[in-house]
Amino acid sequence: MKIRLSTSDDIPNIMIIINDAKTYLASQNIDQWQNGYPNTEQVENDIKNGENYVVINDENKIMATSMFTSNPEPTYKIIDGNWFVDETKVYGVVHRMAIKKEFRKFGLATFLFDEFHQQLKDKNIESLKIDTHEENIGMQSLIKKLGYKYCGVIYTSYNAKRLAFEKVI
Repeated sequence: MKIRLSTSDDIPNIMIIINDAKTYLASQNIDQWQNGYPNTEQVENDIKNGENYVVINDENKIMATSMFTSNPEPTYKIIDGNWFVDETKVYGVVHRMAIKKEFRKFGLATFLFDEFHQQLKDKNIESLKIDTHEENIGMQSLIKKLGYKYCGVIYTSYNAKRLAFEKVI
């Protein structure tokens, strides 16, 4: 398996994965991603900006997707808490990570994070920041296991409360 930048041809498969994740979150009574976000327009924009990645298997089938960038996240400027690395420095950001249902529990999220950590190290960028829904215990458990530390609360552009985490690479 390998990670590559997404293309516009990947959008239908990415949206299947994202919509499946929305269903999964709803089944867990988590209201994350239940308001029309993320949508096709968001994924198209991520791809246009060179910020969407997919994990593919040996048969070239998409197994997972994630947005990753080292551009600043506007909603991270205000935090009820403290980041470890100052907001004025360059940092990485992960959003919209989703694993295809039949490939959950195969370590693909960790595989993605490892790749993103390496890309940041290669650019001498010292931290990666992520936020998640307060009820998304699965993602919180994963990022804590990977060494992320809780930093505080941020609010999305649509005013949803999210728990913010950061890992100094």
